[in-house]
Amino acid sequence: MKLNFSEYKDRVYACWVGKNIGGTMGTPYEGVRHTLDIKGFATEANVVLPNDDLDLQLVWLDAVKKIGPYDLTAAKLGEFWLDFIVPYWNEYGIGKANMMRGLCPPLSGDYNNDWKHSNGAWIRTEVWACLAPACPDVAAKFAIEDALVDHGAGEGTYAAAFVAVLQSAAFVCNDIRKLIDLGLSKIPKDCRLASTVRLILDCYDQGVPAMECRERVLALNADIGDGWFEAPSNVGYTVLGLIYGEGDFKKSMITAINCGDDTDCTAATVGATLGIMYGMAGIPEDWQKHIGDAIVIKCMNTCTGATYPKTCTELTERVVEYAPIVLKANVIYTQSRTRKAEKVELTEGASEIPENIFDIFYNDFFTFERLSNLKPYSFEVPFGPVNAIVTYDRAPDITPNGTITAHIRFENLWRIYGNGLHNLSLRWLLPEGFSVTGPKALTLVHHNSHQHHATEADYVITAGENVEATNRLVLEVVIEGHHTAGYIPLVLLG
Repeated sequence: MKLNFSEYKDRVYACWVGKNIGGTMGTPYEGVRHTLDIKGFATEANVVLPNDDLDLQLVWLDAVKKIGPYDLTAAKLGEFWLDFIVPYWNEYGIGKANMMRGLCPPLSGDYNNDWKHSNGAWIRTEVWACLAPACPDVAAKFAIEDALVDHGAGEGTYAAAFVAVLQSAAFVCNDIRKLIDLGLSKIPKDCRLASTVRLILDCYDQGVPAMECRERVLALNADIGDGWFEAPSNVGYTVLGLIYGEGDFKKSMITAINCGDDTDCTAATVGATLGIMYGMAGIPEDWQKHIGDAIVIKCMNTCTGATYPKTCTELTERVVEYAPIVLKANVIYTQSRTRKAEKVELTEGASEIPENIFDIFYNDFFTFERLSNLKPYSFEVPFGPVNAIVTYDRAPDITPNGTITAHIRFENLWRIYGNGLHNLSLRWLLPEGFSVTGPKALTLVHHNSHQHHATEADYVITAGENVEATNRLVLEVVIEGHHTAGYIPLVLLG
């Protein structure tokens, strides 16, 4: 697949301009708990309001620059949260506080987090879509790692994957219904987000007025977060704006904002998505002039020495500089096989999009498998040729003389095939008074099969008479014949 570079760059720029338009237009109404009847901007011309929706993505772009796209994990993005991002509200604060207590992502997004179904992750997906144009599963791969930090195995993570898929595919398709259907195919069918989006599509098909559809969405999700600031409804209002707006930028934006709730987020995502779909030609000139090119930040620690783009033009230049590297690194790992996503090349020539592009998109199951396998209170530690997945049987709390079970699965990270095995020797390093029962040696068998190679065991951890606020345990794993040992940190909170 080939994408004309100039057309791609125009869509990236339109994405950020659209994001700024929506964020600025929607911010004055954020948190309104009723429908609205706005007609346009409430702000003066050339005034751009700051928005965390865009701010956080500037940090992720810096992470891509510093780490590269090959190993950009939730754990590493979590470190950027702690050093570069200031806010402590809602899921942002819970995720950061959990990491500061020693909980690795995605535990940081699961533990004691009433906001895991909220909006913090799906509002910051554009950077992943723009770095991986026409590679929806690649964009979703990064968006999921991003979301796990502060949403764990919650609806907020499903929402991030859905929006990233939709926006990445929008670089080669301007049929919003096809894009929504593709996004739905990538998330669990029984999650609340999927139910909400299907409800909106049914309402639209049946001729239900937009604001009546909004009321049905609100009723469906009244049990989540008191019906407010949660991802299923707010992604729903974004989809509602896109589907009822029928490609018209102003109509789509105003419809989404008139639904109320997290209006800066819904409007900003509508604007960014339509920007990707249609480029600058799809954004009304009067709204372009009203908003200008500036980026105003509020959420970053400016004492770190990191420099961030100050305009949409500068941000676009950085994104298109890094995109070829991300596209080159677009190997997707699944539980059953290793596979390269559809190769995308940015070219000076004409775009060449396969007629069966959506067949290609639908035939990649990485996102669906990754989300379907997410479990609460779980985290991963890769080392050498092995990946260890630790899953607690409950929240990682411990009381004096209390117990908790950690299920640990060791996988063949490199998918080495052929007959053979790895012998694993395990040794626990424990706080005083703690004990663990479970096997001290395991064998990871390789055989001539395309099935995933893994071995697993349960370990029952028992605390002593005294527990600290933070109790750190370490499982040392030595792989026979390999120089790399694994050190798996398990943190239990007293």
